[in-house]
Amino acid sequence: MTYAPAPYMGGTNSLGFDKPPSETRVVAAMSGGVDSSVVAAMLAAEGYEVIGITLQLYDHGAAIQKKGACCAGQDIHDARNVADQIGIAHYVLDYESRFREQVMEDFADTYLSGATPVPCIRCNQSVKFADLLSTAKELGADCLATGHYIRRTDGSNGPELHRAHDVSRDQSWFLFATTPEQLAYLRFPLGDLPKTQVRALADTFDLPVAAKPDSQDICFVPEGSYAKVVESIRPGAGRGGDIVHMDGRVLGQHQGVIHYTIGQRRGLGVATGEPLYVVRIDAAARQVIVGDREALLTASLTLEELNWLGDEGLEAACEAETRVLARVRSTREPLPARLAMENGVPTVRFETAEEGVARGQACVLYDIKGQSRILGGGFISSTRTA
Repeated sequence: MTYAPAPYMGGTNSLGFDKPPSETRVVAAMSGGVDSSVVAAMLAAEGYEVIGITLQLYDHGAAIQKKGACCAGQDIHDARNVADQIGIAHYVLDYESRFREQVMEDFADTYLSGATPVPCIRCNQSVKFADLLSTAKELGADCLATGHYIRRTDGSNGPELHRAHDVSRDQSWFLFATTPEQLAYLRFPLGDLPKTQVRALADTFDLPVAAKPDSQDICFVPEGSYAKVVESIRPGAGRGGDIVHMDGRVLGQHQGVIHYTIGQRRGLGVATGEPLYVVRIDAAARQVIVGDREALLTASLTLEELNWLGDEGLEAACEAETRVLARVRSTREPLPARLAMENGVPTVRFETAEEGVARGQACVLYDIKGQSRILGGGFISSTRTA
């Protein structure tokens, strides 16, 4: 395939600005992967003034050989090569200290509290869409463009956030915390494209990362060992305790609550002749509570740090007990629910009980009519079985 952007004929350009691309400065967030590289190449081909920025987020010396990570040493090298090939300016910003404080330490502390963190959301929320966005503005850019699979559309009341055209690649669950102010400045050029077309474009532009695999793991977690990372950040975090059945029986011991998450079945180290799942974690008592699958069912949950993107105010939406679609994991389809306010706390009540809902994870709310628009979301602070 070839990439032949339509020539600018006046009026609004492809990024929504009333001026030629050549007069529009764009900062492209370049992680060194295929998606962000294609974004930078597309915008450069359309004639925009593109500045590529790559963030050094952690000690990449030890991570250069790690496959499937982002923002490691090899990725910085790849981003620089892409920028050189497409002829744009490229800068590497050292955000290690900010990333450690705002993402890695939060990751460790959330696990220690018995909850399940989502560091990619925290990274988007703080480092990328706050710190990097601020830097883009300081550079005089009209917008910040990223390689996320999500759509930004102009609604009657301002920009709206929608699920990606390619549902299999949709990243809306990870981006619910995008504020209206940030959304006004952000652009997501891949939101309407399937991944297959993005790969084809990488070949068309002959990008050196065209065959690079997608990142799979949390970038700072080597070999998927969450516990090792937590213990390195918070020494002594792996204190043991009891594995307790819901009926009160002590079934065995564990080597630290950081090794467990809600819904986990394998690797419990105990056996009773029946399938057991982690149904609750009591970090203060250092207990991992297990039970049958039915105990994982959740009728409702409460939210904290709720970011609201709906047209009507949050209080009005809660007062009307607005029907929404609620998604509690990135890989799970959203379920019908109602958003309400109980004792001053935003509450989501499922029409059909959801399973394996973990405190600390995100619950993202979608418009039930179009099933595409993100109305908002927050972090799960508590759950109830009835």
